[in-house]
Amino acid sequence: MTTQSEQRGDVAALVPAAGAGLRLGPGAPKALRHLAGEPLLVHAVRRLLATPDVGCVVVAAPPGEVDTVQAMLPEGVLVVEGGATRQSSVANALRAVPAEYTIILVHDAARALTPPTVIARVAAAVRAGAPAVIPVLPVVDTIKRVDDDGDVLATVDRAVLRAVQTPQGFDRKTLTTAHDRAGDDLTDDAGLVEMMGVRVATVPGDELAMKITRPLDLKIAEALL
Repeated sequence: MTTQSEQRGDVAALVPAAGAGLRLGPGAPKALRHLAGEPLLVHAVRRLLATPDVGCVVVAAPPGEVDTVQAMLPEGVLVVEGGATRQSSVANALRAVPAEYTIILVHDAARALTPPTVIARVAAAVRAGAPAVIPVLPVVDTIKRVDDDGDVLATVDRAVLRAVQTPQGFDRKTLTTAHDRAGDDLTDDAGLVEMMGVRVATVPGDELAMKITRPLDLKIAEALL
């Protein structure tokens, strides 16, 4: 029997890093903004590489920035040019993954502090047979549905709600098919899979996998570091 430890290194991780990140304010593309003196992308890739399951990392860089991004990352990380949308960036990165990798993770550089334990948890669930897996956390805020005027229509039962994080994991065939069929530019790869009617499983996420979107998030992330 092949053990999980013998299978480590069978995972490829894709990092679409071409987005502008306007909510973070003007400046460089979001993945290249600095957190404690280093780009968010560097923090995110470092944690991917610290996960023994990950044998390949492919980054989709902002158009025209491939050489710049390649220079800031460890040797062996593949860098391709990203597209005009997140979906096209993921598709570009996916095409660059060597054929031997059948487990694919898609990770946001903005979740720069995601612990390797979460990355490994997602990979293990795909390896165990799930075609698609997302890390999630329970929703702790009260959620209201409102109309176009902002008036409350109903209180949503948060017991059935989950906040989704990354990396999201897929078997390669499922993710490739989802992107081949993609008609809308969804920002969530699991959403593309859902549209095909494929089951999406969940595993526990982690508070450290917060998404760095606003200037305040950068300050919080610096404090956590």
